[in-house]
Amino acid sequence: MFELIPAVDVLDGKVVRLREGDYRAVTVYGSQPAVVAAEFMAAGAPLVHVVDLEGARSGEADPSLRRSLASAGIVFQIGGGLRTVDDVTAAIADGAARAVVGTAAVWRPEVLVAMIEAVGASHLVAALDVAAGRARGAGWRDSGRPVAEVLDNLASGGIVRLLATGISRDGTMDGPDLDLLREVIASGIDVIASGGVGTLDDLLAIAD
Repeated sequence: MFELIPAVDVLDGKVVRLREGDYRAVTVYGSQPAVVAAEFMAAGAPLVHVVDLEGARSGEADPSLRRSLASAGIVFQIGGGLRTVDDVTAAIADGAARAVVGTAAVWRPEVLVAMIEAVGASHLVAALDVAAGRARGAGWRDSGRPVAEVLDNLASGGIVRLLATGISRDGTMDGPDLDLLREVIASGIDVIASGGVGTLDDLLAIAD
């Protein structure tokens, strides 16, 4: 099944877009993330993908963001700074439908297994953020690991859904990294395609 999931990236309480993950290349769209997410849901979105960018950079997620979304009735998955079992458990308890985990997915597969045991695989999304053939963690600032190795860890660890982002395309609206998507789809794990989508043709290319 193909679903369209809108994204709301949040930095310093504002709805923003980073170009290629660069915190110095910020476009600000508004100051009310819950309002923007509610507009997406009113338009028919089944779920909103939310990224706590400061949490991704610092490793400390902002619980007030997810609580404000939950109190507004938003169905959402959230990532950014969720690096421990307690982090993930708290995110789900605060109302997130799914917790998106990047750093643990890349570097700490044993923690990822513990997260699955704590909240269930259906409540987790492994974030696979890729540049130059390597999956990155720590807010995209580390050296990363080969994509194939990480995919093997995710499949053997019990992950059922992953978010694949081509970092060089993220925030550009210049089209998705189709080669990356072909590679991750071949793993057999359900894939959420992210990065570079700017037109209806991009969505059709991903669907194909």
